[in-house]
Amino acid sequence: MELKSPEFKDNQFIPTKFSCEGQDINPALIIADIPQKARSLALIVDDPDAPMGTWVHWVVFDIPVISKIEENSLPGKPGINSAAERKYHGPCPPFGVHRYFFKLYALDMILNLKDGVNKEQLEKAMQGHILADAQLVGLYKKKK
Repeated sequence: MELKSPEFKDNQFIPTKFSCEGQDINPALIIADIPQKARSLALIVDDPDAPMGTWVHWVVFDIPVISKIEENSLPGKPGINSAAERKYHGPCPPFGVHRYFFKLYALDMILNLKDGVNKEQLEKAMQGHILADAQLVGLYKKKK
């Protein structure tokens, strides 16, 4: 499986539009080579460079098997991020360049979890059901 964005390349900078300094909306994501047996997709976006430990920016699950996640969208059920919100929270590092890992999973089932699960709960529910995964890393440093 492959995950790309028309907005930035792997290990390149995420445009300001998708950060706390811009519109704070999710970038479009292109998904290729999804396994035929996939029943749903799940997405976790996190920043392992955050000073207090990994900061979770977006958790979405029960995404239909689609080849594109549109900009500024909620493609499936929302999980909860580290800001206690059920939405995308764009890059907003306090200092320096941070890495943002967009991790996509193809699952052999629809999880049917309640909205608002956190990253750890989602990862536990996915165990034994991941057919394939893909990752895209974006970088961000505040302009101000």
